[in-house]
Amino acid sequence: MSFLQSPAWGTFQKTQGRQIISRNGDGWRYQAILEHGTGNTRAYTPYGPIADSAAAFDAALTALEQDAKQHGATFVRIEPTFPISDSELRARGYRKVTYNQLQPAHTQLIDLSQDEDAIIAQMSQNTRNLYRNHHKKGIAIHKSHNPKDIEILLTFLRQVAQRNHITPHSDAYFKAQAKALLPHKAATLFYATLGDTPIAASLMYDSDDTRTYAHAAADDTYRKYSAGTALLAYAIIDAKHAGKTTFDLYGIAPENEPNHPWAGFTKFKKSFGGKSVAYPGAWDKPLKPLRYHIYRCYQSLRRTLKKRRK
Repeated sequence: MSFLQSPAWGTFQKTQGRQIISRNGDGWRYQAILEHGTGNTRAYTPYGPIADSAAAFDAALTALEQDAKQHGATFVRIEPTFPISDSELRARGYRKVTYNQLQPAHTQLIDLSQDEDAIIAQMSQNTRNLYRNHHKKGIAIHKSHNPKDIEILLTFLRQVAQRNHITPHSDAYFKAQAKALLPHKAATLFYATLGDTPIAASLMYDSDDTRTYAHAAADDTYRKYSAGTALLAYAIIDAKHAGKTTFDLYGIAPENEPNHPWAGFTKFKKSFGGKSVAYPGAWDKPLKPLRYHIYRCYQSLRRTLKKRRK
C-alpha cells in the first residue's frame, strides 16, 4: 500500500489544513483529500482506492462516490494501483485524465520477500560494489526517526535548488512532515557521513508493507563517493529487515522513451533491480456533470493560454 493511502499520511495532511475523508471494508480502503477550487470540489484519492479483488475495488468506488457526494464534491479523481483496464474504468463511468498527472503512472518495485542475497544480486555490479564497499571509503550510513535531523536533508536540498534553479517544498513543509511522521516510523531519514561530515541524505516514507524512496540530495563536493547510491541500497535492505514486502522507487520514465525528462534518474533507479510497473493513471468521475464540464473547459483554456505565452 502506498504511503499516500496510509492513516499517518492522512493525519499529516490534516495538520496542513486539508480535509480528509476515508473508509474501509472487506479487502478495500480509500483515503481522499477534498480539494476546493473555484466553483468546484474534487475528492482526490492518490494511488487509490486500495483493493484486493475486483469486487472489493467496486465496493471502494461505491463508498468513495457516496462519501464525496455527501461532501458536495463536483467529481472524484482516482489513481488506482489495482490492475484494471481502461475499458473497465470507462464502463464504471470514469474518464481518463491526460493532463496534470499528480502521481507517477510508472514506477519500479522491488520484491522484498526474496532473501537478502537475491535482492542484492538484482542490483547492477556498480551498485553492489558501492553498497558493499562504502565503509572502506570511510562512509557510514545512519537512519533516524528524530524530527530535528531533517535539517541534514534540508541543507542539501537548498544546495540542489540553488544549483539547478528549482523551487522545492518549503523548509516548513518538510519540518511538518518530519514532526508528524518520523516519531511514528511512518517515515525514515537516512543520511551518510564521511567522518563526522554529513554528505548525503534521503527522506523515505513507510506504510505497513512498503517503503517509498522520495526526497534525496547530496553535497556536490563529495560527489565522487556516490554516497547516495550506497545509502539507497542500505535503505532497501533495511526495509526488508523492518518487515516490508515492497520497496517503491517512486516514479520512472515510461518504457522506450529515452528522451523522457526522467530518463536519467530512471537509469539510476533501475540499477537497484526490481520490475517496472505501469498503473492505469488518473481517472475522473463527474458527480455534478455540468460543473465538471465547466471545470474541464476552464482547464483546457488555461493550458492553451499557457502554451501561447511560451
